[in-house]
Amino acid sequence: MNVAIIIAGGVGCRMGHEIPKQFIQVEGKPVLAYTLENFENHPMIDAIEVVCIDGWQDELEKYAKTYNITKLKWVVTGGQSAQESIRNGVENLKAKVSDDDVIVIHDGIRPLVDIDVLTDVIETCNKYGNGVTSLPYNEQIFVIDDDISTTSYIPRETLRRVSTPQAYKFNKLIWAYEKAFAEQIGIYGSSYTNTMMVELGERLYFAKGSDKNIKLTTPDDLEIFKGYLRNQREEN
Repeated sequence: MNVAIIIAGGVGCRMGHEIPKQFIQVEGKPVLAYTLENFENHPMIDAIEVVCIDGWQDELEKYAKTYNITKLKWVVTGGQSAQESIRNGVENLKAKVSDDDVIVIHDGIRPLVDIDVLTDVIETCNKYGNGVTSLPYNEQIFVIDDDISTTSYIPRETLRRVSTPQAYKFNKLIWAYEKAFAEQIGIYGSSYTNTMMVELGERLYFAKGSDKNIKLTTPDDLEIFKGYLRNQREEN
């Protein structure tokens, strides 16, 4: 079984709205609904769990009914950080999934995930035990010496950009979160499942990515998303 954990536990202060950014309406539909539809319509996804910011669970249930998200099986309350939210979602799947099931973790504010990206991350996980969406890094990266200068850089050929979706076998995922929180490894700041896994000594395997798979963090990102939606309408 392939289960998606959609993380929708954040507040999103940088977006500048009074409501959490995953619930912002774009062309009459909340951002989170676009994300959920991609997973609902993917033939390899069997069930969906949403980790939701507290106080918005009823609204989420309404959206699921409105947009016919029939694969939504569980709604879990988010934590104080991304890692706490993911941990809550993983813990909730105990006794609900099997050790060898594939768990796909995805940000609720990435509403443009391609079907091919989602397929490849699942297939990579089945082949290697995990799969992380990735892309080459096309900009030059310099290491700062101080606030105003540098004398060294990192060759971009050695770098990959990694985002969600990410997929892991459940037995490895539950082991990792229990160990990480017990030993305080890879759970602070901007840590996510991928960085935590590396800190725990795990090897990650790259899956297909897409530049379209943007994360809606700022008002500019929202405008880019609207542009993609307009292009889709024109193409159809």
